[in-house]
Amino acid sequence: MNVITDSPISFPGLFGDWQFTASSIAFHLGGHPVYWYGIILASGVLFGLLLCSKQAKRFGLTSDSVLDIVLWGVPIGILGARTYYVIFYLDLYRKEGGGLDWGRVIAIWNGGLAIYGSVIAVFILAFVYCRRHKIKMGAMTDLCVMGLLLGQAIGRWGNFMNREAFGSFTSLPWRMRLWVSATQYIEVHPTFFYESFWNVCGLLLAIFVVTKARRFDGENTWFYFLWYGLGRFWVEGLRTDSLYLFDWTLFGEPIRVSQALSFVMILVSAVMLFFQIKIRKRNPDDLMVNQIAGSDTEIAENSEAAPASDVGEATDHIHHCDTEEGEDHTDGNTH
Repeated sequence: MNVITDSPISFPGLFGDWQFTASSIAFHLGGHPVYWYGIILASGVLFGLLLCSKQAKRFGLTSDSVLDIVLWGVPIGILGARTYYVIFYLDLYRKEGGGLDWGRVIAIWNGGLAIYGSVIAVFILAFVYCRRHKIKMGAMTDLCVMGLLLGQAIGRWGNFMNREAFGSFTSLPWRMRLWVSATQYIEVHPTFFYESFWNVCGLLLAIFVVTKARRFDGENTWFYFLWYGLGRFWVEGLRTDSLYLFDWTLFGEPIRVSQALSFVMILVSAVMLFFQIKIRKRNPDDLMVNQIAGSDTEIAENSEAAPASDVGEATDHIHHCDTEEGEDHTDGNTH
């Protein structure tokens, strides 16, 4: 079902007859439309970067490291999101002869991005970057997932402006009404809002609970996979535009890619958190930020101790010289 992207949006169970009627196009630039979707995504990246810059010291990192990751991560994340989408919708990008229509493959302005592809690509980038710069990857990803949660929470409102990524029919009080023609509408789950709100809750937990109690580098990261996986598994079950795992089925139902990946994320992250906390019994001394603080303290103590040591050595030398001079003087008087 194609929803008219400039159609009114309303929430009749909450706000009565009030309607939101803004176009999905923000403005035109050189004859080309600039969509709210892109502006909102860019805003999500910017605010995610600002948050990471503010939080960097809590993880033993610098704003420069965050900026490096973002400058590389944005284009690589877009590439990953597009690649992921094209792989699972490959038939949409084939020519009549069966070959790929590369013009359509690269036309991301026509839509077709998948957030999981972006997450996978950015984590591969983080692994390479941290290995090269000798940074603990767990510390870097613990910081990055906070910006990712904020960026995803903001970015989902781009789906709202596009009238997309909504759920199945519902009569709940917070149902969203979309007009599909001049005379026909549908009332559906506002799944864009569900996921946005879920990410905001996860971000608040990460900032005020998980980060404060971190016992090992990577704890925030595994929490992100667990939290996001749970939310996405639930939301994806409500959506009507899911990517499916080819033509595979489970119990007679097609397998949704995002739900399958979410299930794996939930399982792996829960096991890793249990292993690190309960079995390895990790403690905050292992955190990179605390190791750096300990090294800085040791250097400062050595620096403060050095002058006193030098003075002591100089005093001993003077005393030694005085003693030798005293012995010589005594010997002279004896003779």
